[in-house]
Amino acid sequence: MSEFRTLAEQIARAAGAVLRDKFDQTRTIEIKAGLRSNLVTDADHASEALILEWLAREAPRHAVLAEETGAVGQGDFTWFVDPLDGTTNYAHGVPHFCVTLALQGPQGLLAAVSYDPLRDELFSAGLGEGATLNGRPLRASSVSALGEAVLCTGFPYDVQQNPDAPLGLFTRLVRQAQGMRRMGSAALDLAYVAAGRFDGFFEFGLKPWDTAAGALLIAEAGGQMKRIDGAPYDPRYGDVQAAAPGLCVELSSVCSEFVTSIGWQPTSF
Repeated sequence: MSEFRTLAEQIARAAGAVLRDKFDQTRTIEIKAGLRSNLVTDADHASEALILEWLAREAPRHAVLAEETGAVGQGDFTWFVDPLDGTTNYAHGVPHFCVTLALQGPQGLLAAVSYDPLRDELFSAGLGEGATLNGRPLRASSVSALGEAVLCTGFPYDVQQNPDAPLGLFTRLVRQAQGMRRMGSAALDLAYVAAGRFDGFFEFGLKPWDTAAGALLIAEAGGQMKRIDGAPYDPRYGDVQAAAPGLCVELSSVCSEFVTSIGWQPTSF
């Protein structure tokens, strides 16, 4: 685990340097899939090219599932790669984004890293090794009631076409929580749950590269991540919730009750 975790940390720092260097430069921005909120920049491509080159050299027998390139290779081990999570923030000069990687093997998620290059914050975890922020141990928060919780969420790219689930659950939870935040980088949001900065998180329409690192970070920090209906976390399903240990039951109850009430059905990646 330590070898994989160290590799992920090294790659994330190198890719993060690419994003940091390009942040103040003129950006090339494109729209993906015809959705004006789904952006990709030259920095996404440059970061992902570096990551794929590094993995091809250091882990040639591992498969990769990357946001921009898609699936590369086959094997028992798969890297989930998002070279720039928070692209819309990045494209608009908002300094809140990260590089995120996670390795999954036959035992499940083995190593995870989310790196914020502007704050130089490296969130890292290995299976059974705990989670850290720049080497310091992480623990999820001790909050145990929604009324005392600060939650974080995001909205899927197609929220304007399909608003019922994300806006409906947001409306229900914003009335119960102490506070609600919408930061624009799911991977960092999840890392913040692991760090105890947020007490819970929920979002629809994410992808494996958005959630995999956060799932291991949160588990190793003592929290829990699930599908939005309360089923065990599976990276193939992008409708998720996560919470500190004392908040898991209450948040899961609200989420599962809501999705049942609207006849929601899970969809896989």
